[in-house]
Amino acid sequence: MNYAVIKKYDIANGTGIRVSLFVSGCTHNCKGCFNEEAQSFDYGDEFIDAVQNDIITSLKSPYISGLTLLGGEPFEIANQRALVPFMRKVKREVPQKTIWAYTGYNYNTDFAPGGRAYCDVTDEMLSMIDVLVDGEFVEELYDISLRFRGSSNQRIINVPESIKSGQVILWDKQ
Repeated sequence: MNYAVIKKYDIANGTGIRVSLFVSGCTHNCKGCFNEEAQSFDYGDEFIDAVQNDIITSLKSPYISGLTLLGGEPFEIANQRALVPFMRKVKREVPQKTIWAYTGYNYNTDFAPGGRAYCDVTDEMLSMIDVLVDGEFVEELYDISLRFRGSSNQRIINVPESIKSGQVILWDKQ
């Protein structure tokens, strides 16, 4: 897996100050995408162990609230398989930090068995995410006043509560 950029002091993509990993590769091709260059799976640099360790070191700072995964598309199947081992390390080494993720896929349909983004590691990946912003960016629904999302069709989901209840529970700290 490649990554486009790492922001070590991001305040736009989740609560608090976060380390944000923008992965490369996305098949959605949303009109008006803010990160069009990261749609290519070949864009950026290889996500090697040294990069992963640097992110974890940054996450250990007391003022960092957590990690945010976005892109590109973290839930492209190849990206899921690369991210899950990294996420295990994050949960093991900084378990108090939250993990947010952004996806153009739909939580209800695409992450269910047989869904477009479902594979052997999807359930595990979701189990390590605290908050998920789902839904493709829709340029016609763009609204600058929305917190943590770009278009009004996107949802901010409390993943642990959604898994526990078996239905989508929206994150309510907006």
